[in-house]
Amino acid sequence: MTADATRLIDLARYPINRDGPARDRVLAQVRADLDGDGCAVLKGFLTPEGIAALAAEADSVAAKGHWSKSRTNAYFTKDDPSLPDDDPRRQFYDRSNAFVPADNFPANGPLRSVYDTPGFDDFIRDCLQEEKFYRYADPLADVIVNVAEEGNGFPWHFDTNNFTVTLAIQNAEEGGAFEYAPGIREGNENFEEVARVLNGTSDKVTVLELEPGDLQLFRGRYSLHRVAPLKGARPRYVAIFSYVEEPGMVGAPERTQQLYGRTLPIHHQRAGQRADDYLD
Repeated sequence: MTADATRLIDLARYPINRDGPARDRVLAQVRADLDGDGCAVLKGFLTPEGIAALAAEADSVAAKGHWSKSRTNAYFTKDDPSLPDDDPRRQFYDRSNAFVPADNFPANGPLRSVYDTPGFDDFIRDCLQEEKFYRYADPLADVIVNVAEEGNGFPWHFDTNNFTVTLAIQNAEEGGAFEYAPGIREGNENFEEVARVLNGTSDKVTVLELEPGDLQLFRGRYSLHRVAPLKGARPRYVAIFSYVEEPGMVGAPERTQQLYGRTLPIHHQRAGQRADDYLD
């Protein structure tokens, strides 16, 4: 049975599927927020029915997530002993959470029904005001669910994709705040400020509490960010929809293996196809 996206999304509050003054007002607010610090949140984007449906789907496939425990830096690169000890590329942190790959979500399920809602991609593109705007072509990563449990978190990092859209599905009982340093490597790596974020001396970090059903647009390629550790028995579920500025882009083989526990031939065929020269 195909999920009905018109019952999952609050289209009265967020009329993404039709032009008009109401849609224009939403766009204006989102654009202002993105211009301010690269982050915008559409509170209550999902209906209560939508939250329940996506949570149930996440529960049903959570066991298929790739759990990994590792020590990573903000760039997902290896240690470089030639750099100073306090260089941010040499600061490694424990990471433990899971990603449920995209090929576990059927086209007729609630998550992809939201993603494939007429007007969804156009609305996100209009919010971001990007001329170069494409769905991530990665068959393991275009739309995924992140699963995290007590004690887990995702330490400070930059995203591979220029544009990331996340949908809060279920929160842990405690913790799990989204923390970010807006745009600190817009134009250059800015290692000095990255180091200050990592050592806790930066004044540029924003703490954001997301609730189930909230849709977040975030420029994570340029803003260092993390998910704070969690407490309680209930897992945290967040859906991630990914967009990029070049067609056909997929994840690098090394990072895909780290995040999803496997690669596909396309990851090796398109290795190195990126639109910038940033680390990771």
